[in-house]
Formats: sequence, C-alpha cells, structure tokens
Amino acid sequence: MEKGDIAKVSPKLTGEREWIEGEIIDIEKNPFKGIVISIKDKLGRIFFGEEKYFVPA
Repeated sequence: MEKGDIAKVSPKLTGEREWIEGEIIDIEKNPFKGIVISIKDKLGRIFFGEEKYFVPA
C-alpha cells in the first residue's frame, strides 16, 4: 500500500460497526508500533493505526 491508495480500516480500530474505506494520506515507520497507516474517509474523518488493521480496498 502507498499514499493515495484506497484502503479499508477494521472496526476493531475505529469502533464503528463496518469497515471504513478511505484514501491513505500517510504511512510512517514507527520504532515502537512498526508501520502506521493514516486514512481519510469521505466524511473527512482520519483514522490511523498499525498496519494489521488495514486492508487494500
């Protein structure tokens, strides 16, 4: 996955009922958490967390 790709984020991270789809706006290498991905959904909400909570859409 790269910046600009569309990805879905798990309800385990968001607290929502469904997977949320959005555009990847940042990918960082965190020394404590590993790869951290940030997405922005169509409502303008930003979700970020460990790579394991994201899948390509």
